[in-house]
Amino acid sequence: MAGTAVRGRLTWQVATVAAVADETGSVRTIWLDLPDWPGHQAGQHLDVRLTADDGYQAERSYSIASANGEPVAITVERLDDGEVSPYLTQELRPGDQMEVRGPIGTWFTWGPDDGGPLLLVAGGSGVVPLRAILRHRQRSGSSVPARLLYSSRSLEDVIYRQELDQYRGSAEVRYTLTRRQPPAWGGFAGRVDDAMLARIAWPAAERPLAFICGPTPFVEAVAGLLVARQYPENRVKTERFGGA
Repeated sequence: MAGTAVRGRLTWQVATVAAVADETGSVRTIWLDLPDWPGHQAGQHLDVRLTADDGYQAERSYSIASANGEPVAITVERLDDGEVSPYLTQELRPGDQMEVRGPIGTWFTWGPDDGGPLLLVAGGSGVVPLRAILRHRQRSGSSVPARLLYSSRSLEDVIYRQELDQYRGSAEVRYTLTRRQPPAWGGFAGRVDDAMLARIAWPAAERPLAFICGPTPFVEAVAGLLVARQYPENRVKTERFGGA
C-alpha cells in the first residue's frame, strides 16, 4: 500500500472522540479531536490502535472520511467477527480515547490540480475515501467533472446516502444494488460489469482519472475492465481491503 514506507516515521498520538453518528445499521462515522494532527489529503488513511486492560493491542487501518481542512473522521463498518470494529461501532462514546497514527498514503489522493474527469467506483464501505474526494472537490470549488458509481447490497446499506444524493447536479451519482432493489427501482442492479461501465465510464480518449475502492475481488474486477477499455494503468488508482 502506498505510504507504507512513511508509516515507520509516524508517531502514535492520543485521539479523543468528539462525536459519533450511525450511517446505517452496521456503519458508524467517528469524529476525532487530534490537537497535533498535521493535516491530511482526501484519499489518505490512518491507523487506529486499541489497548485492552491486560495490555493486548489491536491495530487497524481506516480511510479518512473527511476532506482536507475538515476535522478528522473515519467511517467504520462492523464485522461481527472483528476485534476492533464491534467496539468502534457499538461501544465507543464521545470523550473516549484511542491511539491514532497518520495520515498515511499519497497514491490514492486527489486534489483539483490533478484534474480529471473523475470516475469514482466504490464497493460497500469503499465509498469512504471517495466521499472525502467528493467533499474536497466541492469545498475547493473545483469544476472537474465527477461521476460516482456505488455498488451496495441494498438501498438501506448505502453509506452517506443523504449526502451523496445532494451531489446530484454538481456530480453524477449512480447506485447499483446487488441483492435487493426497492419497487420501481430506477438505478442499476447487480454487480458492476462492462455493460454498466459502458453507460457511466468516461471515454478513455478524455484521459479520465479513476479511483476504485472496495473488497479486493471487486477492485481487481473493475480495474481490469477499465484497463480493457483502454484506461492507462497509471490513471487507475486502487485501494482495497479484505478480512483481518
